[in-house]
Amino acid sequence: MTSSSRRALHFVFKVGNRTENARFYRDVLGMQILRHEEFEEGCKAACNGPYDGKWSKTMVGYGPEDNHFVAELTYNYGIGSYKLGNDFLGITVSSKSVFERAKGTSDKITEENGACVISSPDGYVFKVLEKSVQGDPVQIVTLASSNLLKSIDFWVRLCGMKIFDQQAKSAILGYADDQCKLELVDIEKPVDHGTAFGRIAFSCPSVELPALENLMKSEHQTILTPLVSLDTPGKATVQVVIIADPDGHEICYVGDEAFRELSKADKNANTLLDEAITADKSDDWFAKKGKTKVAA
Repeated sequence: MTSSSRRALHFVFKVGNRTENARFYRDVLGMQILRHEEFEEGCKAACNGPYDGKWSKTMVGYGPEDNHFVAELTYNYGIGSYKLGNDFLGITVSSKSVFERAKGTSDKITEENGACVISSPDGYVFKVLEKSVQGDPVQIVTLASSNLLKSIDFWVRLCGMKIFDQQAKSAILGYADDQCKLELVDIEKPVDHGTAFGRIAFSCPSVELPALENLMKSEHQTILTPLVSLDTPGKATVQVVIIADPDGHEICYVGDEAFRELSKADKNANTLLDEAITADKSDDWFAKKGKTKVAA
């Protein structure tokens, strides 16, 4: 199995309030709105979680997914909040300008070993370092592990990652020096995904997807979504296989060729998101009824 052409793409977050999240990712973290799409029914690959109703997907980051790791914000119209687990431990951003921007906000901020630690409106943690780097500021995604050696074996032997650093209770893995890395931290207890559980995505040549699926089958690993084609009206059709690691972290592998076409930044993305937020009267409806949206 080759891994030289695999790329880290994005992490999927479920969000409860699009207005607050748009402000946070744009104004606090200084990310760009890269794409925004609205859907009338749930995704065949459960991209929006186990929900069937209307939802939206907004891609945000410091540049296009061809050479940046970005965030995918999924918003289910009828759900106002999600229960956090101990599975997602944070994203590390290395940028002096983002550090200064975050420090200048009124959001709840703490400092940890010189880093600025800030949480999104839904409680997802971002650690911002006061150091600019060449290329993508998003450096590391940190996930919890209940058994570090077992996790490393899965990600290295089955997913083809390299070990960049390994300590007694943590390891940093990845596909290439210039890509966002995956950090695994042994929390010495079961990993709880709550209802906010996310998903990390990587691309690989589409011809590798069947072999990847077969490898996972032969190793008796969890396959959440067997190889499937996902259609986006007016855009490329992509193939994906969705698996889970030993701790249940969802992992999406997508065919690289079609995804590069699908993931091109849309110059109208900001406008599309703002229009969708303005048209969404669900918060007003619940407020008038004296109710709050469902907590998943």
